[in-house]
Amino acid sequence: MLLITGVSGGLGGLAAGHAAGRADVLLGTRSPEDRPGADPGARRVDFDDPASLRDAFAGVRTLLLVSAGYGEDDVVTARHGAAIDAAERAGVHHVVYTSLSGDGDHLPYALPHRWTERRLRASNLAWTVLRNGLYAELLALLAAPDADGRVTAPLGDGAVAAVARADLAEAAFRVADAPEAHAGRVYELVGEVPLGGADLAAAVSGTYEPGGPLTVARAGIAASGAAPFQVPMLTGTYSAIAHGFLDGTGVAGGHLRGLLGRAPRAALDVYARAVG
Repeated sequence: MLLITGVSGGLGGLAAGHAAGRADVLLGTRSPEDRPGADPGARRVDFDDPASLRDAFAGVRTLLLVSAGYGEDDVVTARHGAAIDAAERAGVHHVVYTSLSGDGDHLPYALPHRWTERRLRASNLAWTVLRNGLYAELLALLAAPDADGRVTAPLGDGAVAAVARADLAEAAFRVADAPEAHAGRVYELVGEVPLGGADLAAAVSGTYEPGGPLTVARAGIAASGAAPFQVPMLTGTYSAIAHGFLDGTGVAGGHLRGLLGRAPRAALDVYARAVG
């Protein structure tokens, strides 16, 4: 039996879509009753309520552990730790974890992912780590054109090897559906074509006019109503792109194409559709 967590979220929901009609796949979410069109048999999986995970993981052989969302480091590591502890106690055999790409080590939100990878290696579970690159859809937030078609995000001359979230979800399901062949593997799932500010602007027939210093970006993010922990997350993402750390050259790429058995979707097209 395979259990997919976080199916009310973007990545988990897309992965769950590949399991339609499968009686051997369970769907897990914090609030099953709130999920539109939810399967009445969906299991409650709340990483903030570790006691609930005993029943949630009962009978599960493979767990597709979708990263448990944004939060302060201690919150996220506590969630992931609770999930792995519960998986060990419940007799889960294999955990497939959606992590962060290796070239993302400079990002403020890398620590919980690396901690979780280390915890899995120390566990008695078989494991597979999927190190996901930044979503192309996220670029629609980070580098949205203004009303005049100008992309002003502070990306400098950097680029990002963004990837379609749907491709990451498909790869995750493929691995979790036949995990034995992937045991002990770490896959780097980044885009094949790095995208810079000029590329993004051209995709929407606009212009690229890099914004001011990161202090200006930080102030804008803070003023937008973002949670306090999100301000350094987003500012740090800008900085990592601008300084050339997310262009895919720092990781051994090519894993995504191999797992999908086809060429990945064009991230630039995904970005253009996302910004409308």
